[in-house]
Amino acid sequence: MTDEIRRGLPAPPPLGAAALPASTYAGQVVLVTGGGTGLGKAIAAEFARLGADLLIAGRRAGQLEAACEELAAVPGAGRVAAAVCDIRDPDRVADVFDAAGAALGLPDVLVNNAAANFPSPAEDLSPGAWRAVVDTTLTGTWFMTREFGRRHLGVGSPGAIVSVGASYAWTGGPGFAHSAAAKAGVKNLVETLAVEWGPYGIRVNGLVPGLFPHADMTEDIRGGLERAAPDSKDSRQPALRVGAPRELGWAATFLASPYARFVTGHTLVVDGANWQRRTLVQPEVVPVREQLGRGPFHP
Repeated sequence: MTDEIRRGLPAPPPLGAAALPASTYAGQVVLVTGGGTGLGKAIAAEFARLGADLLIAGRRAGQLEAACEELAAVPGAGRVAAAVCDIRDPDRVADVFDAAGAALGLPDVLVNNAAANFPSPAEDLSPGAWRAVVDTTLTGTWFMTREFGRRHLGVGSPGAIVSVGASYAWTGGPGFAHSAAAKAGVKNLVETLAVEWGPYGIRVNGLVPGLFPHADMTEDIRGGLERAAPDSKDSRQPALRVGAPRELGWAATFLASPYARFVTGHTLVVDGANWQRRTLVQPEVVPVREQLGRGPFHP
């Protein structure tokens, strides 16, 4: 194959473009966990662009305050509010929904974006490290989802949930046993609750991002990416490019929109087919410990 025909997938439309009508979310409240940074903020921005009132939740007040100012300045944005919340605490989760109701109204859409993660060989994971990831990624997602569902069931109103997952929920995730197990649980919740809550008008879908570099990536994730592909991130994707955060936001706004009302129980992977990539001859196996630069295991 020559360079002339190896073009990859075209670049996305520019930031600020939208596929949905500008008023799609006018008068609706969208709650985004982990909405103060990174991909959560990018998702929130696309809902704001379509007229939504936003409540972003996270653990750090300073980040939330800065994000509120940024999101309020998005053209078309409605009201923007924030709530400090540790989603591992069900009482605090209830408080966030109370705060949302008082400031903006009952959220019509919940985006479960908050998660915890770091690379580690499975044998090195302490009980505390396991709980830190699973309690945030799976249990915290469940607490938010449960609260959203109960409040809508209580008043008989429809709603939409989008939970951010990961492709290793299907494939397994060497080096990320804790996160892969948790994300597999999130995917199962999507499929289970779509059936349970569909009769009441509540849709539940999943959204899986591929490689979307952004300024708020953690140092360990960034470091692992640099070790694996210091100068060749694009060439390691079938698309021959990485994703732009707004592309994930566009997918989220579609899944929660009126135009996807017959889409539920589905997990949409937005990664340029990278998770389906295979080679004709598999590369040599390099143990996770070696990939992470760890020495021999000593119990």
